[in-house]
Amino acid sequence: MKFVAFERNKQGTGASRRLRITGRTPGIVYGGPAEPALIELDHNALWHALKKEAFHATVLDMEVDGKTAQVLLRDVQYHPFRQEITHVDFQRVDANTKLTMKVPLHYSGEEESQAIKFDACLVNHVLNELHVSCLPADLPEFIAIDLSGLKKGASLHLNDITLPKGVSAITRGKANPVLVSVVATREEAPDPAAAAAAPAGKGAPAGKAAPAAKAAPAAKAPAKK
Repeated sequence: MKFVAFERNKQGTGASRRLRITGRTPGIVYGGPAEPALIELDHNALWHALKKEAFHATVLDMEVDGKTAQVLLRDVQYHPFRQEITHVDFQRVDANTKLTMKVPLHYSGEEESQAIKFDACLVNHVLNELHVSCLPADLPEFIAIDLSGLKKGASLHLNDITLPKGVSAITRGKANPVLVSVVATREEAPDPAAAAAAPAGKGAPAGKAAPAAKAAPAAKAPAKK
């Protein structure tokens, strides 16, 4: 994905404020052997670019004064209550140096899985992005994961998927984190035949009638005078 930036000669709070008034966003490019470079970008173009997932998760081609350099988006700062980007940071990319990046996870096929289609389970996406390490040329825009094989009571872990070639996952805490969990949303109804065959509660033994209760003695009639 390609975007255009311009060199920025002035810096400081006042200069950045005046720049934003003109519809530009101040930024910086750092990393690599070169010194950090001050840049500015068209605010509206940047605003629309940030709505695209690829702008956050892929190597970008930045054109400045007719020269193109590969960079990664590293940080975006927004105004507290206005729809305004106040600053943006990019990092230069070296083709021979591995980089670390968060890559989106794209799930599909869960509606066709046994867990949803037959067992009415709920599928929770525990992770929606994965921290990976790879060379810039191997960085994927996203990682596609097929959930059509999900079954009731099973969860999908990191070790259950195949990562793209040259890409390794970076995990912190758990070596094999859960990506997707399956939760039952209803209890199964009891089997009527099993309920009929269930033993009765405590009481008289089967086949024997309970002894009849003794009749109360009849009341005596009053003696005649």
